[in-house]
Amino acid sequence: MPRLKQAGPGEGSAMADQVFKMLFGDRNPIEQPGTATGTPGDWWTVFNIVPDAFDHTTSGFQFYRSPERKIDPKLRERGQIRAGYTGGSQFGFSQHCKASRDVGLSEEQIEAIPHWATETCFSPLERAVLSYTDALVLERGRVPNGVFEKLKAELSDEEILELTYITCTYMMHAVMSRALRLEYDDVEDRIVEVPAPDGDAQDVMSMVDTE
Repeated sequence: MPRLKQAGPGEGSAMADQVFKMLFGDRNPIEQPGTATGTPGDWWTVFNIVPDAFDHTTSGFQFYRSPERKIDPKLRERGQIRAGYTGGSQFGFSQHCKASRDVGLSEEQIEAIPHWATETCFSPLERAVLSYTDALVLERGRVPNGVFEKLKAELSDEEILELTYITCTYMMHAVMSRALRLEYDDVEDRIVEVPAPDGDAQDVMSMVDTE
């Protein structure tokens, strides 16, 4: 279960009710969870507890899908899927594997996203976009000049701004999904102490310290 309460149809914004109808039909997604892509759907119900937050973030989805965008959808999705992966969000990564297929990425390219730097299935521009994404997500915007120069050589300033905004938005979604345990990110942290199988752990450490 997510860490925050949820709000269903009729409890939030008019936009939420429209989205719920599209995603869940006549079901209340809190009582009968599940979307067509297999997710529980609690991302939507949790955001719906603050109606204008729901509207704001849903408008963000409309922004990146708008025909007004200049950035190539295939490049956009490379940023989004890599942001989901490097942000550690199972939800973000899994959903954008599907979205990447929808815009025409090959199975080879999707499978290569986790280790893109060792693969040859990406063009120089695609590699620059993936490098840029890693600089945004992993280095929090510390972008080497060499990476930016490769983007500038092939993309307009408008395309770069759109790519930056959309990729950083998906970094935020990855962080929020993990923090609030939404959708596929409702998992326990696996980085915990593993108890010693037998005996007093302190005695074991004492033995190590004396060697």
